[in-house]
Amino acid sequence: MKFTLSWLKTHLDTDATLDQITEKLTALGLEVEGVEDRGAALAGFRIAHVVSAEKHPNADKLRLCMVDTGAGEPVQVVCGAPNAREGIKVVFAAPGTVIPVSGDTLKVGAIRGVESRGMMCSERELLLSEEHNGIIELPADAPVGAAFADWRGLSDPVIEIALTPDRVDCAGVRGIARDLAAAGLGTLKPLPAPAVTPGFDSPLSVDLAHPGCPQIAFRVIRGVTNGPSPKWLADKLLAVGLRPISALVDITNFFSLDQCRPLHVFDAAKLQGAIALRPTAAGDTLLALNGKEYTTPAGLIGIYDDAGLISLAGVMGGEKTGVTAETVDVVLEVATFEPVRIAEAGRALQIDSDARYRFERGVDPANLSDSVERATALILELCGGTAGAVTMAGAEPAWQRSIDLRPARVAALGGVDVAQTEQSRILETLGFGVTEVDGVLRCTVPSWRRDVEGEADLVEEVLRVHGFDRIPATPLPRDATTPKPALTASQRRTFAARRAAAGRGLLESVTWSFVEPKVAALFDGDKDELRLLNPISADLAVMRPSILATLVPAIGRNAARGYADVSLFEVGPAFRDGSEKGQDLVVAGVRAGAAVPRNWAKGERAVDAFDAKADALAILEAAGAPVGNLQVTRDAPGWYHPGRSGVLRLGPSVLGRFGELHPALLEALDVTGPVVAFELFLEAVPAPKKKVGTAKPKLELSAFQPVSRDFAFLAPVALEADKLVKAAKGADKALISDVSVFDIYEGKGVEPGFKSVALTVTLQPVEKTLTDAEIEAVAAKVVAAVAKGTGAGLRG
Repeated sequence: MKFTLSWLKTHLDTDATLDQITEKLTALGLEVEGVEDRGAALAGFRIAHVVSAEKHPNADKLRLCMVDTGAGEPVQVVCGAPNAREGIKVVFAAPGTVIPVSGDTLKVGAIRGVESRGMMCSERELLLSEEHNGIIELPADAPVGAAFADWRGLSDPVIEIALTPDRVDCAGVRGIARDLAAAGLGTLKPLPAPAVTPGFDSPLSVDLAHPGCPQIAFRVIRGVTNGPSPKWLADKLLAVGLRPISALVDITNFFSLDQCRPLHVFDAAKLQGAIALRPTAAGDTLLALNGKEYTTPAGLIGIYDDAGLISLAGVMGGEKTGVTAETVDVVLEVATFEPVRIAEAGRALQIDSDARYRFERGVDPANLSDSVERATALILELCGGTAGAVTMAGAEPAWQRSIDLRPARVAALGGVDVAQTEQSRILETLGFGVTEVDGVLRCTVPSWRRDVEGEADLVEEVLRVHGFDRIPATPLPRDATTPKPALTASQRRTFAARRAAAGRGLLESVTWSFVEPKVAALFDGDKDELRLLNPISADLAVMRPSILATLVPAIGRNAARGYADVSLFEVGPAFRDGSEKGQDLVVAGVRAGAAVPRNWAKGERAVDAFDAKADALAILEAAGAPVGNLQVTRDAPGWYHPGRSGVLRLGPSVLGRFGELHPALLEALDVTGPVVAFELFLEAVPAPKKKVGTAKPKLELSAFQPVSRDFAFLAPVALEADKLVKAAKGADKALISDVSVFDIYEGKGVEPGFKSVALTVTLQPVEKTLTDAEIEAVAAKVVAAVAKGTGAGLRG
């Protein structure tokens, strides 16, 4: 919304400075986006008089002019404009002046051998319009030597504010002035509505047959002269970026900007028969005032005459019945429309107009009759003519409502005490009717404030006018000396898991939580309870049953772009069903390509299931899981390789799964293997039995040398090596500090169906150095424990 300072002062009696006004506008919620001082760029341009204009001695199309600038002797100017002639008043730029259109500084020059000491300007060169077919011709009474910007009114600052959708009342300059008056920056001037005495009966017949138009008025004005607008009106429109067209059209634009009241005018001679407002039919066409032809859907608000559609009500009029310089009789239309209907019409036809902007937000329904009189009076003043009687159809829609404001609610909701008398003053200045009833302010909402619906809205009105900046800064109360932890245990666990995954070289990804049905089916997730009722696209129609459903395709996309060795992870939801509790918080990761890149020392190694297992265990340990107590089983889901995968369990609870992905899955997703992955269920990780502090425990180091002993056990091929390790660790928990597998062998020397598993057992004494006998005793315990726990024996 743009307006000039002088325009504002036609409604606001104030002595406030420009800075005070702009500061208060922003404080009121009408944020100032910019202030343009148009006169600053035109400060060096003066009004001058062409004393003589002779033919250039060396060019047929140039004129040699002597120009009186009001600053001494006339100066010589060479000009090529076709309208350069003796006796006219022009806009003159002396050497040293910066020309706005180009930014160039004017210099004394020679044109075809003749010196030119200045320039006579066109509107385009001053950025006033696109007109450049000739220089500006000023009226004969324009004062020679005066500053052009001051004389033309271009020194008037243009203020631009941003409006929120609820403040349509401030889409007119009068609404802005009302807010400033309430804030104490002046007094709102009265806006009279002079009653125009009709000179003849209305010849119009109107049929109002659309529920989207509660009320509409038409008035015929005969004998008008639709010439150019007077300077004051043209200047106002030019200042805010509108091109003056003709007096009648400019009056409608003026009322829209001045009082937020869009109007329309028809050429009465072009109307045929009666006027009707009715729903448009599908396929109706209208050549609009913007030069475009529109085909309407059914149900919009159309204004028709006997020949067909003549206007899209509340949006844009038709070119066929528009006014021109030849218009003699005009029909003025003033209406009220349902905002939703206008919004639907504008969106359906993709038309943006000033009328639509205001009507779809809701113009004042109570000022229709006054607007008819004011617009008629201005048309008669500028264009002459005789006004007929008003034809009114429909009735003013019900808008009256009252809201009770408890004065104490201002402090309760806003945090600042405002005296009850001040609350009443603010609301009354904004146009509310205020009556005190038993200590409560009963407020009648004005017709132009559709946005005020409850007591909280009244509190907001009081606060914004009183000043949001006057609300004191109050710290929140503290219940304890030290602040409480901001993160829950679950949040800390998630953060630790994310940090551990990143520390192992995995790159965090964020993918969609939805997949296409055929991808969900690969993860046993193509079921009705996971389907979205209203998906944003067919490719995102199912909630993902596994994060791998979106991470694995990401691996493929990276490989297609030349990044084959990629490691990704994501922390997010995986869905079991559509219920509130039908999802799990999962840390999932994938690795593809080479685990170790090629180097001079040894060849590259592809990723395998043990890489995924190592990732899973490291992340679970960081999340607080007792990884030493986990069991590994072979019942991984079908999207894992059946012989190269496992499930991490803690008793009956599944904490995660890992392994190489099934070749059939990779083929379906067009991803080249091998690819390994893991999925960890953070919510399944048990909480610690006692509160654990953030400090690490004290490091306890033994002063005695550790001892290692190797054992080779003969075990069935189907027996997991992990069971051997756990059995060996349990032989003597006080002395055995570590057990690890360093070799597995099948082949010559080992009977079929068996394998040799070699373990290293590390003993760490803490009280004394072990003797050979004590070492042998522990070794015997290890052999016995393994035999008892797994049935494996020492290899002979």
